[in-house]
Amino acid sequence: MLSMQRHVSRPFLVLLALPSTAMGFALSVQISVLSWLLSTKYGLHIHEIGLVWAAGPLAGIAGQLLIGIVSDRVWFWKGRRRPFIIVGGLLSALMLLALPNLGLLSRALGLDSILGVAIAVALALDLSINVSFNPTRSIIADVTTEGAMRTRGYTWMQTVSGSFGVLAYGIGAVFGNYALIYLAVALVVAFSVVPALLIEEPRLLGDAAAAAGGGAPRPGLGRLMTILLPLWGVLGYDVVAMALRLAGAEAPGLTLEAACAIATLIVLAVTLTARDRGVEFVREDLVEFRKVLAAHAFSWIGVQTMFVYMISFVQFRFPALGAEAGGRLLSISFGVLSAVGALMPAFVLEPLTRRYGQIGVHAACLATMSVGFAAVYVVGTEPWIIYALMGLMGVGWAAIVSLPFAIMSQRVDQSRMGLYMGVFNLSVVLPQLLVSLGVGTLVGHVADKGVIFLIGAASLAVSAIAWLFVRRSAELSAATLPAPVAAGH
Repeated sequence: MLSMQRHVSRPFLVLLALPSTAMGFALSVQISVLSWLLSTKYGLHIHEIGLVWAAGPLAGIAGQLLIGIVSDRVWFWKGRRRPFIIVGGLLSALMLLALPNLGLLSRALGLDSILGVAIAVALALDLSINVSFNPTRSIIADVTTEGAMRTRGYTWMQTVSGSFGVLAYGIGAVFGNYALIYLAVALVVAFSVVPALLIEEPRLLGDAAAAAGGGAPRPGLGRLMTILLPLWGVLGYDVVAMALRLAGAEAPGLTLEAACAIATLIVLAVTLTARDRGVEFVREDLVEFRKVLAAHAFSWIGVQTMFVYMISFVQFRFPALGAEAGGRLLSISFGVLSAVGALMPAFVLEPLTRRYGQIGVHAACLATMSVGFAAVYVVGTEPWIIYALMGLMGVGWAAIVSLPFAIMSQRVDQSRMGLYMGVFNLSVVLPQLLVSLGVGTLVGHVADKGVIFLIGAASLAVSAIAWLFVRRSAELSAATLPAPVAAGH
């Protein structure tokens, strides 16, 4: 095993991908079965199910950021990521096991309503997944070198994880959701615990002297808000919109959404045109990291809009389809997207990045996805056309869930990887909340539900352009390292 790790062989890359695969599989199972269970077995209404699902983004905000900061600074069980991967995996398995037994738990606790138990279990499952998700991704950066090797690590992570995600949907369709849940319990335990025990973590990260001395000073709230500059518009909207929802009020028309769009575009322009380099710690460039946050956030606005509201598009564009046929169209569409997203990273994208660079390949994939979104709106009038275009969009999806991890990890101090992986996750979670709160309001005001694909096309186009403003890692090395070293890089 140590020989495989030292040479970073393909079997080791697969082993390295398994903890992330375990958490991805647990998340796929949650997506597949949670609403179904709450509706069919426990009789919860749609607004109650929505309350249960609200736990997810909130757990992502708190869990990944806090666990990332803590995992950078601890060392026990011969690892900094290992303890959180093992504990998070075991807790995730227990919460999956609890899903089909919510009624039993409710009776054991002496509660009349199952809603509170469902929210508690869903929140615990989300927190458990998020306890592990950050460390499972950070450990890849910990044990690989920057550049092509790290790109291989993250592309194999997505190929293995994505393949098992597709398998999860297939198992649920063929053998049923209960079989899927119980299989997931065993798989999550095996894929999180065993690899975590076999992977040898380095004791020191980044600059050895800085790591030995405890690394750079821990950032406070003000420091974190400075790092999050590109997401201020989205964060501000999420806070205000959530407060209005809880108060039972709403802003007139789309004024709040328009203000958010203007503020976000202004901050984007400021972020992308920044020239002052923010090298405050060893091998750390916060200007470039902020550009990555901005570009990645727009990617997720586009894809999350499709994930959440495509059902409305199907009902609008294909009114003759019944509920069962419409559901089948959605399942096949997302299955095609997931299959392409699983196969491409290791076998197509990674070789392309070695020839053309990470930034260029990623931007091209996002541009392809943008074209696919626009084409669905224009010519997506038959199911087979939708399937073909979802395959095209899978090119962008494959890039979104693999390449940005490698790109961003080369722009921050490696001894603080958990922190920045948690901050990076906010460029996913905050746009997800924006889509749930804001895009939903917009879609509700528009008769043509195809607007979701116009929103997606525009967001992915902006993201592709924004990524082109991120400097390549070779350029960063030339700017940050001494001249003799940079020349030989």
